[in-house]
Formats: sequence, structure tokens, C-alpha cells
Amino acid sequence: MAIILLDGIVATAGNVRRALVGPGDGSRLAQVAIAASLGVLLATAYSIVTVLRTPERLTPVAVEPGPDVPAPGPIITGTPGERPEPTTVAPRTSAPSATTGAPPAGRPAAVPSPRPPATAAGPPPAPAPLRADFAVEKTALLSYGAAVTISNPGTATVPSWELVIVLPRESLEVSSVTGARASRQGATWTFVPEGSTGVPGRGAARVTFRVNGAAISATPTACTIDGTACTGL
Repeated sequence: MAIILLDGIVATAGNVRRALVGPGDGSRLAQVAIAASLGVLLATAYSIVTVLRTPERLTPVAVEPGPDVPAPGPIITGTPGERPEPTTVAPRTSAPSATTGAPPAGRPAAVPSPRPPATAAGPPPAPAPLRADFAVEKTALLSYGAAVTISNPGTATVPSWELVIVLPRESLEVSSVTGARASRQGATWTFVPEGSTGVPGRGAARVTFRVNGAAISATPTACTIDGTACTGL
């Protein structure tokens, strides 16, 4: 490019010289004018060549955008008429804590209700031995009435018992029995509860009967309740 410019400058200087001097003339003024023109052209050519060889020396001029120029927005890609839907980010929820902390402010802490003391269930109390009291009632010429009161001093019910009455002779008969069932074996009479009736704790049962026969020496010779002797004879 520099060589082409120099060729053009030399050709231009020759044309100017020929125009000013004309063919065959060699005036001094024309030579001075040609030399000056040639110097100007050489300086211009040198400046152009220098700029072309070192373009980085030129300082670019920064052009600021005008106040009405809008800032470039984000580039939207896709088919015209279709806009991407905004992406929503779900809020992050914290996992519930596995440990139980303090109750929130303003709410009273739950107070556990007191539990009744545990009582160890032991075996039921054993029944206490029964007691019996014999008494003679309503004596007649050929019979007399008898009553046996069976008492339970313990707290547990005694469901069964056995009352044994031994009369002085086998000819005496027992009748009108209440509060028990009677059976005999010779002069020995055995009384047991009727059905499932027993003697409750701190309670009593009453057995009555009538002994028929001569009243002379007719009172029992023995009385026991579950093997324990009766009182009142």
C-alpha cells in the first residue's frame, strides 16, 4: 500500500511540474514551487505510511450513549408468541426436630398428671376358723328346739362349713331344720349349707332344728363346726 501511494505522489508531482513550467522552460520559481509541493506530498505520504504500519498508536475515542438510549434487555429465545413461564422456587421448609424442646412463649408447659401408686396384687386373705354357739329353745314334754349360731371372725367369706351334732341315743329324731341340710348316721347328725350360701366376713349364719323324743337326757353330747367344738353345751 505504501509503494502504491509513493508512485501516485511522484506521478502527481510530475504532472504539476509539467503544468507550471511547460515544455522546454526551466525558470527558478517553477522549480521552487515544485520542490515545495513535492515536500508536502512526501510529508503526507510519510504520515500515511506511519499510521498504516502502527495503527495501535491511535487512541480510540469513546462514544458515550445518549441519555435516551435504553439499556439492552435480556435476550428472549424461542418461538415468537411463546414466552417462557417464570420459574418459581418453593420455599425451603425445615424438617421437624426429633428432639422435644422448650414450649413456645405464651403457652404453658404440659404438666403430666400424677399416677396413683401401683399396688401389688397379693393372694386373697385366708378364711378364719368359724365359731359356733349352741343354745336350747322352746322346750316341750317330748321335744325341744335347738339353734346353732355360726360366726365368721375373719374378713373373707367362708363358702362351706360342716356342723356335726351327736345326740345321746339313736332313738332321738331331728326335724324342722332351717338354714342347712341335715343327714344322719346313727346318733350323729351332720349339717351343711344349703346351696352356695356361706358365712360372709364379719358375719354369721343360723341353723335351727327340733329334737323329738323323751326330754330326759336328750341334749347333744358333742357339737363341732369344722372340727372345732361349739360353745353353749
